[in-house]
Amino acid sequence: MSENLNALEKAQVLIEALPYIQRFNRKIIVVKYGGSAMVDEKLKKQVIQDVTLLKLVGFKPIIVHGGGKEISKWVAKAGMEPEFINGLRKTDAPTMEIAEMVLNRVNKSLVSMVQELGVQAVGISGKDGGLLKVEKKLSDGQDIGYVGEVKEVNPKILYDLLEKDFLPIICPIGLDDNYDTYNINADDAACAIARAVSAEKLAFLTDIEGVYKDPEDSSTLISELTVSDAEKLITDGYIGGGMLPKLNNCIDAIENGVSRVHILDGRIAHCLLLEIFTNRGIGTAILGDEEHHFYNE
Repeated sequence: MSENLNALEKAQVLIEALPYIQRFNRKIIVVKYGGSAMVDEKLKKQVIQDVTLLKLVGFKPIIVHGGGKEISKWVAKAGMEPEFINGLRKTDAPTMEIAEMVLNRVNKSLVSMVQELGVQAVGISGKDGGLLKVEKKLSDGQDIGYVGEVKEVNPKILYDLLEKDFLPIICPIGLDDNYDTYNINADDAACAIARAVSAEKLAFLTDIEGVYKDPEDSSTLISELTVSDAEKLITDGYIGGGMLPKLNNCIDAIENGVSRVHILDGRIAHCLLLEIFTNRGIGTAILGDEEHHFYNE
């Protein structure tokens, strides 16, 4: 009897997922992959399984990944002292060289993991096909080296890869007008790419559960926010620290054509599937003021 109940529960899960599969079939989903989910091998495998499943049920996922912790590790191994200006790492030429090598290494390891699950992936950086053009980013007017701000995205290479049924995996490195190499904040790169391809969804895998009204009280997690709600939270001073630029990125993405943005806790196993395929997700979904509400539709 219990076996039959288990089988019924599994069937119910699949039926619950059906309207979401129909709704997002052939739609582009950008996944920004970073934080603990990139460091913990078990979590890493689960994230890649999630993205591969999205691909196999008809979505068009694109992964944009970071690698800050890995870069820090290799900078230390090289005997270099990290220097920070206003909380941002100063990236001189030797640090940039290490960052590019590390990000490419991470990139190809993710490609291998996806291909092991039977899906063809292609790893590229923002240099390839002129994908990400940047200008130098300043921190309160100070030069922080080879850190770039995305000023233009040419998504042609992504459309070509998606059309040929590849899963693109992107590391956030771009070129300026002089063809010098710059490191880009992975959140910024993911947002810029999601805007350029008019993604249906942009999902951030982070090390927090989502957006809280009170960061000290986990019961104040907000499941769903409109852009107006998010702007009010910022204006009223509820949002600070690392969440502030992330939420501003979310608002910017939605105002530039992305339908929904999700902030998810990448430390939760299969968080992407739980957020995308169930009636009540586990993180915070942010949507335009005119959008239909995501839950309880």
